[in-house]
Amino acid sequence: MEQMTVNDIVKAVGGQLLCGDGSLPLSHISIDSRTMKGQDLFVPLVGEKVDAHRFIGQAFSVGAAATLTSEHDSMEDSHPWIRVEDTKEALQAIGTYYRNRLNLPLVGITGSVGKTTTREMIAAALSAGYRVYRTPGNSNSQVGVPITLSEITAEDEIGVLELGMSMPGELTVIARIARVDMAVITNVGITHIEQLGSQENIYREKLTIQDGLKDGGILFLNGDDPMLRETTAKPGCSTVYYGTGENSDYRAEDIRIEDGCPVFTAVCRGERILVRLAIMGRHNVLNAMVALAVADACHVPLQQAAEKLGEFTGFQNRQQIYERGGVTIIDDTYNASPVSMIAGLEVLHSMKHASRRIAVLADMKELGEDTLRYHYEIGQWLAEHPVDVLFTIGDLALEIERGAKESSGNGAGCGAYFHFQDGDRDGLYEALKQAMVPGDCVLLKGSNSMKLGEISARLLKDN
Repeated sequence: MEQMTVNDIVKAVGGQLLCGDGSLPLSHISIDSRTMKGQDLFVPLVGEKVDAHRFIGQAFSVGAAATLTSEHDSMEDSHPWIRVEDTKEALQAIGTYYRNRLNLPLVGITGSVGKTTTREMIAAALSAGYRVYRTPGNSNSQVGVPITLSEITAEDEIGVLELGMSMPGELTVIARIARVDMAVITNVGITHIEQLGSQENIYREKLTIQDGLKDGGILFLNGDDPMLRETTAKPGCSTVYYGTGENSDYRAEDIRIEDGCPVFTAVCRGERILVRLAIMGRHNVLNAMVALAVADACHVPLQQAAEKLGEFTGFQNRQQIYERGGVTIIDDTYNASPVSMIAGLEVLHSMKHASRRIAVLADMKELGEDTLRYHYEIGQWLAEHPVDVLFTIGDLALEIERGAKESSGNGAGCGAYFHFQDGDRDGLYEALKQAMVPGDCVLLKGSNSMKLGEISARLLKDN
């Protein structure tokens, strides 16, 4: 935070200063007493299991300068204590207050899959013309977005924010805090369908990013997505489509894969630009196209934006490719949905120089009542695009194996199948380690809670 004092916080939250110096400057917001940066405002959130009010003393001992509280009506202390009714709502009010003081344009990104990669690629394209601030890590929630906004400084020229959601109404809250100038919806899938009930409900929730889109703003939509291609922005805002079809204002043509990475021609307002990505997967073509569309809307020369996209190499646990002991390892363990699972398998199949292709697949979580069908359909896809060895782990992933076997018919299907119970990562690791030989290419993919990332880390360490 810049030029924020305790008195500013009191004003932002409509609270009461119980004690301490109201003129004290504050630089950061923290919700964790273990991660103070200096001159922090500590916000003790009340969760289902833990009430962080008990950590206020610890927060002060490690550098907090002030704190919010919803559990104290009076206090005598040299540190400022600010009384509020609800610390989470107060945090959101601070985010709104700070956003109102910012003058730079903001881009907001939501979608069922690909938000983080899209965020990074938009930031990369914009960096050809601006100093870009972007959401750190996955701070995209009702709690994370206010903190993210508070870290924007006067040196930043444009911001790229990831806006997440997992329950009805959540994105509206986040969008109204962020008040973006440009909004991106990457796709409408089935992630969080357990909480939202149907894909149609997910679609409606994604569109609530417009609840915070400023008048005159731009809504960027994936023109290849069946649920978005006919959607238009709210009145007073414009719509831009990106994709691979004729309906898209920004279109990718002549797409091919070279060494696993997409190469294509971007057609943007009549201009044709050759784009070479350094990250794998055909699905990243769409991410690149919206990055170019946003860059163009912000007056960044498209050729320079494309060059910056070509420098982007991804980040940990998202289709990162390593070679150890002659084995190529694709670490795509950050999370999984049916769409991203197929995308990961397509990357595996694109590895033309692999002597064998090995897939290590775990459960996909939060898919609702049709979760078994979604896993079975991954197996059906594998029956048409078999790998040499299929490892699965988890009760749900067993449906992947079943789908692959039953759908192979008279064909050979996958060369070999190995299944492990949920939690038996040691057994999976030992079997995988024994199976791998130089020349193999191994994909690891599953929901984050399945902890395949631990297996990937062990493979990278031990080879």
